[in-house]
Formats: sequence, C-alpha cells, structure tokens
Amino acid sequence: MQMLSGLGRTRYIPLIILFTLAILQSCKKNPTEMSREELEKELSSEKHYQELVEFSKSAGINVEKFALSGDVAPVFALLEEAGYGHKPALRYTEKKIAADTARLRYIAEALVKGESVAKVMEKLEPVYPVYRNLKVHYARLLKENKPDSAAYVAEALNAYRWINRQAKGAPRFVMVNIRGAYLTAMDSVGQNVLSMRTVVGKSDTQTPTIDTYATSIVTHPYWNVPKSIAIKEIFPKAMSDPEYLSRNRIEIINNKGEALNPEEINWEELTAEKFPYRFRQETGEDNSLGLLKVEIKNPLAIYLHDTNARYLFNSNSRWRSHGCVRVQRPTDLANYMAGTKLLDNDFMTEPDTVSTPPKWHKLQTRIPVFLLYLGADCNAKGELLYFEDVYKKGSPKV
Repeated sequence: MQMLSGLGRTRYIPLIILFTLAILQSCKKNPTEMSREELEKELSSEKHYQELVEFSKSAGINVEKFALSGDVAPVFALLEEAGYGHKPALRYTEKKIAADTARLRYIAEALVKGESVAKVMEKLEPVYPVYRNLKVHYARLLKENKPDSAAYVAEALNAYRWINRQAKGAPRFVMVNIRGAYLTAMDSVGQNVLSMRTVVGKSDTQTPTIDTYATSIVTHPYWNVPKSIAIKEIFPKAMSDPEYLSRNRIEIINNKGEALNPEEINWEELTAEKFPYRFRQETGEDNSLGLLKVEIKNPLAIYLHDTNARYLFNSNSRWRSHGCVRVQRPTDLANYMAGTKLLDNDFMTEPDTVSTPPKWHKLQTRIPVFLLYLGADCNAKGELLYFEDVYKKGSPKV
C-alpha cells in the first residue's frame, strides 16, 4: 500500500514543476514595464547578445566596438548601428538626425520577449530593396573568402543605414555616387524611381561628400562664377581677349550688384589677386549651368544643375566638372523633387535666344540629398557593381 501511495505521489511531480514554472513566469517583469537599463541587462546574457552580434556581422557591421565588457553590453548602441548606421566620410553634414529611440526600445522589448532575432531586426533595418540586395552579396563574398570586396559592400550597407537615419519622414530622397558618376532618386521605402548619369568633379576639383537637403529649383539661373574659377580662368582670358566676355555673355558685377561696362574698366591696373569685381554669366542655353539648377543647402557652393555640354553624358569618363554635379535629366529631377509637374517635358527644348530672368521655385517639402563616394552599389536589377577609385582615397574604413 505504501508503495502504491509513493507511485501516486510521483504522478503529480510533472504537474508541480509546471505549476512552479508558471508561477515564476508570472513573476517575471513584462518587458514593456522595464526601464532601458533593465532591458539592456536582460539582453546582455551571453546567448542573447551573441545572437545580436552574429546578426550584425551579417550586415557588415564592425562589432569589435560593441564587444561585451563587464555585466552589461552596449545593446542599444548596437541596435542603433544596425538600424541607422554611423556617419560615413562626409565633408559637410547639415544636421545629424537622432535615432528613433522609441523604435529601438520596441525592438529591445521584442527581443526580451523571445522573438526571433532575424525577424525582429528586419523591422529595424532599412526596407530599401538595394539594402537587401547588398546584404545578399555581402554574405556571398564572405562565403567566397573575398574580404576586400566585401569591405566595399559593408561601406555601402552603412551608407544606406545612414540614409535611413537622415531621410526620416521624407517622402523621397536623392543619392549621387560621386565615384560612379550617377544619381538615383528613391521614394520613402527606397524604391528606385529615377536614375541618370552625372558629371562630377575632376581629381583636382573634387565634388565634396555632402549630407544635406534641396531648397529650391531655379529655372534660367545665372552662373555666379566662383572666385577660384574667376581668378584662374576667366580673368586671364578677359585680359588677353577683349571680346571674350561679350562672346560668352559674361558680365562684370560690382559690390552693389550692378553690371559694369568692360570697356570702361582700366584693365592694366587690375590683377587677378586684386580684382574687386565678380563675374556673372547671363542666363540661357550657353550658360554653364544650362537652363536649370537645384539648390542644396551647404557652405561649399555646390549644387545640381543642367549643363551646356550635354554631350559629356555619353562618355564613361564623367569626372569633368569644377565640383558641382551636372545631371543628365534635369527636368525629370526637378519634377521629382517638387513632387508635382513643375516643368513641362519640352522645357529643355524650348528656343532660348534671349536672356530669361531666373525664377525660383521653393520646394514645399524638405528633400534629402546625399553626395557620397561609394566603391560598390547595386543597380535596379540587384546586380553588384564596383567603381574605380577616381580620387585615390584608398580602401574603405568601415
């Protein structure tokens, strides 16, 4: 009888264990009620954090700076890197946008709840098709033991994570790859809407890397000649050729904004270093900016514009400008940035025999513009492309 009684008690042991686990589980704090520090501590366990690290490696992230040190890992810093990247090599950044901390917390809570790392992190990473394609190529290159090629892809992956940060809330954005001399315009989810060739800076007048936004579209723009070009190129030609300025429709402007008569200027008393005026080219098809300019906010006098040398877009060697970006389809770009049909399709083919005054079309929405220098990128078909290091900047630093 005692033996049977013991066996009967044994039957209840699994139920007791389940009941105990249920009690323990009910006592565990709900992740939505945890503080940021508690979430971070919970995710700092070796198993949890190692999964995060391995996923981050697959996205080309240098995980060494996020190594576990002590009891608490830099979980939120790693999540921010995976979703929003770090600042690429940029000469000028208008403003660094803060990461979406609410989204980072949501991701941390989902991970603490035990949801799949891969599925949760997909909600944090950029949704851009180009980003997904780059990740596939990155995994392939690592499998093929091609770390040098993979480094260029890792650089591009970080660039798109940075774009994901900086383009927050924008309905569309524009990216120029200086190294590849092309422009892509994408919608808010990274779908490629518009692509075109560009002409960018020469090796000795490089186009700077910039993270900023477009402010306005200018039709029939003046070309206010930059001081460096005025001194090195325009002034010597004007000195040696009396007809040069009139032939190229270039005016001399004083500090009051008035146009002067070149024949009334005593050129013999002037030097390039002590030239008190500036040059301005009249509007029209002969203007170096062509018929359209996209103004972008920056202190470097860089903008996107049409050109009077459109034949250059047929060349594969398109590093020919003084630093600004000449675009192959300016009307399409202007309409895309405006989000409406700002200009007719025949704008670029209208006869332009007289000088038309400039007209400014202020953009109603801030459109991010990125001028980057990427060694690799994917085209609309998902194919991986590499680009020559035209400015000799060396291997990427990711």
